[in-house]
Amino acid sequence: MDEAQLHATEIVKKLVKAGYIAYFAGGWVRDYLMGHPSSDIDIATNAPPEKILDLFPHTLLVGLAFGVVIVLIEGHQYEISTFRQDFDYLDGRKPSKIQLSTPQEDAKRRDFTINGMFYDPIEDTIFDFVRGAVDLDLGIIRTIGNPQERFLEDRLRMVRAIRFASRFGFIIDTDTQEAIIENASTLFPSVAMERIWQEFCKMSNYPSFDHALIELHRLQLLAEIFPTLANTHLNAIKHRVKSFHLYPHETPTILYLAQLFPDLSLTTLLDIFKELKTSKRDCHYVEVYRKGQNLMNSANAGDNWVEWTHYYALPEAQICLDIMIANAATEEERTDLANFHKNLRKKLAKHIERIQHKNPLISSAFLMDQGILPSKQMGLLLKEAEKIVILNNLENAQDALSSLKQSPLWPL
Repeated sequence: MDEAQLHATEIVKKLVKAGYIAYFAGGWVRDYLMGHPSSDIDIATNAPPEKILDLFPHTLLVGLAFGVVIVLIEGHQYEISTFRQDFDYLDGRKPSKIQLSTPQEDAKRRDFTINGMFYDPIEDTIFDFVRGAVDLDLGIIRTIGNPQERFLEDRLRMVRAIRFASRFGFIIDTDTQEAIIENASTLFPSVAMERIWQEFCKMSNYPSFDHALIELHRLQLLAEIFPTLANTHLNAIKHRVKSFHLYPHETPTILYLAQLFPDLSLTTLLDIFKELKTSKRDCHYVEVYRKGQNLMNSANAGDNWVEWTHYYALPEAQICLDIMIANAATEEERTDLANFHKNLRKKLAKHIERIQHKNPLISSAFLMDQGILPSKQMGLLLKEAEKIVILNNLENAQDALSSLKQSPLWPL
């Protein structure tokens, strides 16, 4: 038993000692039955929120009106929710009122059968009121009860169904699929774009993000999220994500999504991602990626040593290059591209390091020593000096200066 589970079990014991019942709930139980270790443990109990606050001194109040309290123990957070029934979902995300209830009724309000089970860590017993264990064995994602009702209650569940299916390699049951298609157009405005971005980030943590995006498009959700894809054939989406399995493990979510829009301008693409509420850091990744594509596709790509030196010096360059190489049509092309950039990067290593450390051979101070005053001309000379140093692979400032003085930019 790991530390997180040990603390969670102590919470359950404390609630039981106080005269209540308490179980581990939701995703942890699912992962436990699948043999997937997890430290994210939620607890469900018939203790009212006020009693939970009395029993545990360190808490966060995040959803007291919905019977939810977060208990803090040695850096771990445990969400404790009181068994409840939810009523009157008016906004497609949260109930307008709740009623304290039983484990059986509480299970019925949850999203999918595989997430609706409870576990008693004291008695080592599973409580399954929704046949979640059966669907785990069958490899099926199925809503608890009527899928139409579950999605009207919380429209984000449509996206979550696809995330779970792709993560575990499960299929979505037919009725649930049909309900997703019927309700896809109602995804917004009930669901905030930030929540969609969070779902994408979770999906990309697992190897089947390509399958998730294909399923999102097949079930008509992707075009709701990205309207520019509305008339894009499913086969085109399949083609655009076909190399995902070759991407580096640390590929940021944004660079996976960028593959969906190969023909859009950088400006349009960034506008789309800003709508998705991505960070400046994410958008910078896209800018670096597109810059690399432009360099790669230029007529004299192999001769742009100065441009490649500056590109290699960027912290994001290697991941972007690895993705561009992975997208090459054949294994032979991928090997040739990888070798080309490996060799060129090695050849330019000293120049890359100078750029990264902002330590050029010919600096403004060096030029001032030669009588060149700060001016537009100095800026042009600095750029020309850098070009001379890189193209001639120079390592001595005096050699660079001698060549620079032969330039028509040098003042007579």
